[in-house]
Amino acid sequence: MTQADLTALSSSEAKAAASQRWDAIDVARGLAIVAMIVYHFSWDLSFLQLIATNILQVPAWRWFARGIAGSFLVLAGFGLTLAHAQGFHRVPFLRRLMKVGGAALAVTVVTYFAFPESYIFFGILHCIAVSSVLALPFLRLHPALTLAAAVFCLVAPRIFTNPALDAPWLDWLGLGASDPVTNDYVPIFPWFGLALIGVAAGRLMLPRRETMGLARWRAEDVLSQGLVWAGRKSLPIYLIHQIVLIGILYGVAQIVGPSTSAACQRICLAQNGNPALCPSVCSCIVQQVPERDLWQRLIAGTAAAEDNTRISRAAQQCMRQNPPS
Repeated sequence: MTQADLTALSSSEAKAAASQRWDAIDVARGLAIVAMIVYHFSWDLSFLQLIATNILQVPAWRWFARGIAGSFLVLAGFGLTLAHAQGFHRVPFLRRLMKVGGAALAVTVVTYFAFPESYIFFGILHCIAVSSVLALPFLRLHPALTLAAAVFCLVAPRIFTNPALDAPWLDWLGLGASDPVTNDYVPIFPWFGLALIGVAAGRLMLPRRETMGLARWRAEDVLSQGLVWAGRKSLPIYLIHQIVLIGILYGVAQIVGPSTSAACQRICLAQNGNPALCPSVCSCIVQQVPERDLWQRLIAGTAAAEDNTRISRAAQQCMRQNPPS
């Protein structure tokens, strides 16, 4: 092999490596990881009643969660295009698929034992694994066709939803008339459409990578390098972060107990069962009775008679100020 051949080979390998790893994409994935940790931290606070807000009932938090899931899928599609820009590499693809699929299976098993009534059977990792396989034919199609398929996936739930597709073994499609009870649900429709948008974006941008600042940009400051690291370690971070957060916050919950507002709402619901009334009334009550230890005694059933009297008087006053409609 001549020196010219070696130089050409080295140049080809360098271009292949550059096409497969963009720091900007890793930073974007790192930002998505940070956003996911913020969401899960808030969800854990809500689940453990360390705050009164049930974030699952707040539209802004729900859209935040959807935005995070969508960003992961777009980036997965874009990364798939980069990884196979020089041709399909079967072994690396299968290796990555086994990692993501194995992690998805682990999530299902762990959540089945932790939350048997709402375990994760088709969450973000499941969707990424299946989407990676389904997206392979689109790596060589014209981006316009890929975008058309993406639009079809995005609108499919509004067109093809049918109660006949509510069978549990079809829940992964996302075309049933009702959503299953699960802590993370990212079905193929409409979410695969976002992966296809990532594929199309990658196909459109790759021919211009030599002149694009985005492709040539490199992380140099500490913040961007940290995000690059998080983006490249996104899978282990995803698998570990909730264990760490739940472990820490569960310990905190055992020490401080539920928030005063959460404790009030729990008692309120147990006594009258009106979820619409409790938030406003409890907001008033805890302003008059803010002592956390008193609410802990009420939850534990060890409150003194004067404690119950104090709460009852506060509740009566608040009910007069906020009568039920």
